[in-house]
Amino acid sequence: MYRNYKIVVNTAAGRRRYMQYLIPYIVASDIVDRYDIWVNTHNGADIEFFRRVSEKFPKVNLVWQPDGVVNGNSTINAFYKDCVDPDTIYFKMDDDIVWMEPGLIEKMVQFRADNPQYFLVSPLVINNALSTYLLQVEGKLHLKDYCRASSDHPVLWKSGKFAAGLHDWFMEKYLKPGRVEDIHLGRKEMGMTRFSINAVLWFGKEMAKFGGVVPGDDEEFLSCIYPALRGVSNAWNGDAVVAHFAFFTQREELDRMEILDRYGVINHAQWHGDKRLSEIYDSVQEMMSSVSASESELMQRPSPYRKVAQKKTFKGIVKKYIPGILWETAVMWKNRSVPDDFIQD
Repeated sequence: MYRNYKIVVNTAAGRRRYMQYLIPYIVASDIVDRYDIWVNTHNGADIEFFRRVSEKFPKVNLVWQPDGVVNGNSTINAFYKDCVDPDTIYFKMDDDIVWMEPGLIEKMVQFRADNPQYFLVSPLVINNALSTYLLQVEGKLHLKDYCRASSDHPVLWKSGKFAAGLHDWFMEKYLKPGRVEDIHLGRKEMGMTRFSINAVLWFGKEMAKFGGVVPGDDEEFLSCIYPALRGVSNAWNGDAVVAHFAFFTQREELDRMEILDRYGVINHAQWHGDKRLSEIYDSVQEMMSSVSASESELMQRPSPYRKVAQKKTFKGIVKKYIPGILWETAVMWKNRSVPDDFIQD
């Protein structure tokens, strides 16, 4: 609870390989009353992991897709209908938020309560195109070429090579030396533009004004259309930092560069500085190991949801018939458009 508001964190899940790092932050936060894991997957091993987490930690609550069908991002919309309690602040985090500044949830809840004039508020997100734009114009991040403010920027959003360099810059220059506060930016307002909603907070009473009915692309509607219709803006709390792993356009390159494993090492060290926190972290890791040991069996379990036929994409068709080594070469060639020295810090 905070100022008579219940605090509910939610995540559209998801992928346990990322959430092994996210879950401990939320479970350990005393300000969080409930953690809703929106089960939006057919993956039996991931679902079993979420079940075990919910059995271990009382504040974790599994929420099943209300329409009984799962089809990636297109079936997330239905979950918002339960995020309309007028006495609640909701904090939605992507399943691949892999690191948070200590005390971030508390910071963001306070910022949310102190700034009711905004529809959505977000922390500064490492690997979010508009957050990167802010770091650029504030002189925190020096790029070889100026990059415009765009949520789908061909470099800031799309390039896996750039994302790998950005994560490396953040980890080596700020995270490992313990100097994250050096990239704090203060409050930044934003209006009538789309941004990636990797980590956003809203008041349930505001979402209740439209019944939590989110049409079409939830990101476009929540970050851009609805605020524009209401004549309100969104805002960043640039004094609170999280790290977002990857957009789908970047994931192959980041996996190749083992970026997630590097965050795993950092999280392990950070969580083992305190007995209570280390117990939470180790419990989640034990569940990960146990589920992984039974993965082949768990993947045979029937999905609790109806399946929707996936549309074939050109990329999927081509990748199916091109040997792996040639596909990796093609990905590397595509990333050559971003010079190695694009980040100049």
